Amino acid sequence: MKTTVIQGGRVIDPSQGIDRVTDVVVEGERVRSIGPCTEPVDAVIDADGLIVAPGLIDMHVHFREPGGEESETIATGAAAALAGGVTSVACMPNTEPAIDTREVAEFVYLQAKRASLANVYPIGAVTKGRKGEELAELGQLVDGGAVGFTDDGFPIDSAEIMRRALQYANMFDRAIMTHSEVRELTRGGVMNEGFMSMKLGLPGMPGVAEEIMVARDIMLAELTGGRLHVLHTSTAGAVDLVRQGKKRGIRVTTEVCPHHFILTDDCMAKFDSNYKMSPPLRTEADVREIIGGLVDGTIDCIVTDHAPHASEKKSLELDKAPFGIIGLETLIPLCVHGLIEPGYLDWPEVIEKLTISPARILGIAKGTLRPGADADVTIIDPDVEWVIDPAAFRSKSRNCPFAGWTVRGRAHTVLVAGDVKYSVATKNRRPELANR
Repeated sequence: MKTTVIQGGRVIDPSQGIDRVTDVVVEGERVRSIGPCTEPVDAVIDADGLIVAPGLIDMHVHFREPGGEESETIATGAAAALAGGVTSVACMPNTEPAIDTREVAEFVYLQAKRASLANVYPIGAVTKGRKGEELAELGQLVDGGAVGFTDDGFPIDSAEIMRRALQYANMFDRAIMTHSEVRELTRGGVMNEGFMSMKLGLPGMPGVAEEIMVARDIMLAELTGGRLHVLHTSTAGAVDLVRQGKKRGIRVTTEVCPHHFILTDDCMAKFDSNYKMSPPLRTEADVREIIGGLVDGTIDCIVTDHAPHASEKKSLELDKAPFGIIGLETLIPLCVHGLIEPGYLDWPEVIEKLTISPARILGIAKGTLRPGADADVTIIDPDVEWVIDPAAFRSKSRNCPFAGWTVRGRAHTVLVAGDVKYSVATKNRRPELANR
């Protein structure tokens, strides 16, 4: 087997409490050891001045395939993930058809295998067709490889269906991942309801619409003993509800997106649909509380909610344009900009929320550099400055509100199962030609 040493980098592995300058030895598809390597090897990757971490995990992406290939495919999405330093992703089921059967879940795995890029895990739909009316065959979805369940894009309106879903998923130790929204309160809204929506004359989506659903689902998780994961938390109230639920011993976890700890609803004054997302950008007070939740551990992980849309869709009028932005290729620099540079979190804390924490929630054997673990490794250049240019992205879509920003930090080299799948030396290669 081929032996590779990643030499002289700052190795950060929160799963083992490691943060020191040393070597990582990879043998075949596995990590062999962490520590000085003096024996002959087949290949050397010079990591001097770089950070060596377990492969990053994004547990909330939309790759659109099947059905929305004009915006993204599993192959282009996986290529974008690698360019962002992400080696494993979990795909939301709002595809056409939805990932609500074993066959569709297996299709996702097959397409990922064909692409031979990042690891791609399907998230199964909670209800058939994501209609909220009848539970999908969750057991069959688990057999097809689903690592969790959600109707993301839609909330589960029925408390009874949500209760039964939590009970059913508990049989497989999978989480129900909730898009928290009371649709009666948000219908027709395009941004956060508040001072800015009133000033701009735009219909709003109140934060309480998120908080009511979070409160309901936490209570149902307490009742059933099921595992609840709150997707893309965006309000101060929702963060506190999760915090109090954890204090009561309820099995609840949550996540946050970089745009929700960096941007505010003031951005909507530009009337640019690239700032239109669901849940919407909130207020500065919400941003402060989200950062507080990251600092105190209430928020378990950081995700992108990578939501690509073809330009002809996102360029429509604000009320008609779809919600969502892309985020995989800006994940690392936005974490640096929003969390590390201001001093809220350090590198080990950020990497924990991008590796072992999402791995535990999904129940996948990733997010660690322990000997014997899969050799998924992300090598980060923490100091490189660059300008965000969506035209250079590997994603098929360009709906990014951070275009033109000068940022710091990005992926330098990425290994999946011991093979280099991305490096700065080959970053301009077309995704469809990578590794072929």
